[in-house]
Amino acid sequence: MNTPALLMRSQSLWQTVTKAIDSLRAPAALLARLYVGQAFFLAGLTKLRDWDITLLLFTEEYNVPLLSPEVAAVMGTAGELVLPVLLVFGLAGRFAALGLSVVNVVAVLSLSEIAPAALQQHITWGVLLAALVLYGLGKWTIDCLWIRPSIERRLRAN
Repeated sequence: MNTPALLMRSQSLWQTVTKAIDSLRAPAALLARLYVGQAFFLAGLTKLRDWDITLLLFTEEYNVPLLSPEVAAVMGTAGELVLPVLLVFGLAGRFAALGLSVVNVVAVLSLSEIAPAALQQHITWGVLLAALVLYGLGKWTIDCLWIRPSIERRLRAN
């Protein structure tokens, strides 16, 4: 086989592999959204289950800068309950991913001591959230499947 033919076959094979990988973007983004969303949502539910302990933790354990413990507890819990739902469904998803990134960073910074395994988990969530912010949430979102086409139809009608 001559060199140009080999190069053409290699290029064709590479294009096939690239298309196959590209087709995995939406399901991979959905898996990342489900993984991170579940972690934060469950943390929010835990805070709601025993609000007195949550307030105690924000008073004595978590040192959130610039906010009173009560305000920090409400904001953190609300963020952990609302933002994951938006993220999972892909409704204002980049906003939700950015918001959860803030919650994630504040959680790490507000703890005076954090176990290495817990820190690694926060880093993993942070990397996944950063990827979702930078590359988008994929095509399997409410934004892409319902809202964006609805807006485009309205624009074409005008």
